[in-house]
Amino acid sequence: MTDDPGPAANLFALARNGDTAALAAHLDAGMPADLANGRGDTLLMLAAYHGHPATVAELLARGAAADQINEREQTPLAGAVFKGHAEVVRVLLAAGADPDAGSPSARQAAAMFGRDDLLAGQP
Repeated sequence: MTDDPGPAANLFALARNGDTAALAAHLDAGMPADLANGRGDTLLMLAAYHGHPATVAELLARGAAADQINEREQTPLAGAVFKGHAEVVRVLLAAGADPDAGSPSARQAAAMFGRDDLLAGQP
C-alpha cells in the first residue's frame, strides 16, 4: 500500500482521470493491478468511483480484484452504485463483482440512494 503523495501519486491520478492507455503502459512495465493507496483504495476503486468503464475493464482484464475492500469496507461496485455510474456497474457485474460484498454493500447503497435500477436482475 502507498499513500497518494509520492512516487505512485501519478498512477492513482491516471486511474481517477480514466487515462486507460497510460495506466496500461505502467501495468505492462510491472505495476501491480491491485496497487492501493494508504486508505486501501485500489486503482480499480478510483477508476470505478470516478466513472471510467474502459479503465475499469482494463484493470479487471489484468487481474484487479473486483471485490477488493478499502479501509472503509467499500468495494468498487458499491462506489460505482453510490455515484450512479451505470456502465461501470455493468462492467463490474460482468466480471463477477459481488453486490453483497462490503459494508455498505452495493445492494445496500442502491437501496439507500434510490438506485435499485443499477442492480436490476441481480439475485
